[in-house]
Amino acid sequence: MFSKDFTLVIIGQIISLFGNATVRFALPLYLLNQTGSSALYGAVTACAFIPAILMSPVGGIVADRVNKRNIMVALDLFTAAVITAFCILMGGVNLTFLMTVTMMLLYGIAGAYQPSVQASIPALVSPDRFMEANSIINSISSVAALLGPALGGVLYSVCGLKPVLWICVACFFLSAVMELFICIPSVKQDFGGGIWRTVKEDFAGSARFIRREKPIVWKVVLVLCGINLFLSAMIIVGLPYMVTEVLGLDEALYGFAQGALAAGGLTGGVAAGVFAKKLDIKKSGSLLIAGTGCVFPIGIAGMILTSAIAVYIVITVCCFLVMVFSTVFSVQVMTFIQAQTPQNLVGKVIAVVLTVSMCAQPLGNALYGVLFQICRGREFMVVLFAGAVSLLIVLRAKNLFFLVPERKKW
Repeated sequence: MFSKDFTLVIIGQIISLFGNATVRFALPLYLLNQTGSSALYGAVTACAFIPAILMSPVGGIVADRVNKRNIMVALDLFTAAVITAFCILMGGVNLTFLMTVTMMLLYGIAGAYQPSVQASIPALVSPDRFMEANSIINSISSVAALLGPALGGVLYSVCGLKPVLWICVACFFLSAVMELFICIPSVKQDFGGGIWRTVKEDFAGSARFIRREKPIVWKVVLVLCGINLFLSAMIIVGLPYMVTEVLGLDEALYGFAQGALAAGGLTGGVAAGVFAKKLDIKKSGSLLIAGTGCVFPIGIAGMILTSAIAVYIVITVCCFLVMVFSTVFSVQVMTFIQAQTPQNLVGKVIAVVLTVSMCAQPLGNALYGVLFQICRGREFMVVLFAGAVSLLIVLRAKNLFFLVPERKKW
């Protein structure tokens, strides 16, 4: 599995994702610290997700038609340029406007980038190694997300925002240089009547493939939409707000809490790889139930404990567990889709799945930004609400996974 090219993909991902995790940690936190408004924070992060949703199908379609290495190199260089522009304009442009535009660009780049990485796996790894390869990619993402916020939180609290951002610029540039040496087999396909027409036609074609050949995938995606709306959005908006504003703790501790999410992702990714032969997607509904159940101790601790540090510990531990279960589930779903899809459609089908499942994220971010603002002093009631609705969704959907067909090899 560890060919030269797949190893270079891994190294490039380590560097690039470290920078990505750090900048996604630092920029929203800076906005929250400067304004103290959860509603504004939620609105900006909601806007940031919109380009990610729009660019995912573009990224998937381009990934199937253009050399995936070139896509990775170009997007890493563009990301470095965007962060550099933010550093130059910072202080001379309205912060909210500049932050919104920058976050939208960064999330849009990430939306176009990820399908290329996922679609490269079937080209570099044999089918019987898909689960392990996906586990490695997820683990790398989790390690980067663990180290990025943890180190970024310390640097941010000591040095401020700009030094953190310049480190991120260096990471993306180095990643682009590393990726130049990757060779990913590809079959060039024409864009026909133009990229946007091709996007529309390929997206529709991929949607038809899922609807006709794999209708169960649509139902799984709808479950993911519900989880993103009521659970993921609550964590994205609520974690920094609860740690820095409600509990009054410093940015470094928020960085460690964000790192706990990544550590959970890493643990889940490793577990998915180690137990790849024993995992059965038909039983994956139990993972979602366990993950959503971990939300309730956060709400209860926030309501009955008087020590901010004690509540923080509960939040950190529970976030870790949520990510363990959700990552194992994500690896299973992605592996199932890759195994069930012809190689010439992998990028497009993954793009459709990511696009549709992310559609609920902006609405959820905006919703929880407003809810936390309205429920000042009762923020942990919002956490219990998120847990209750999410648990209801996954309980209703548990039997859905028993309908998943056996693996089909193309």
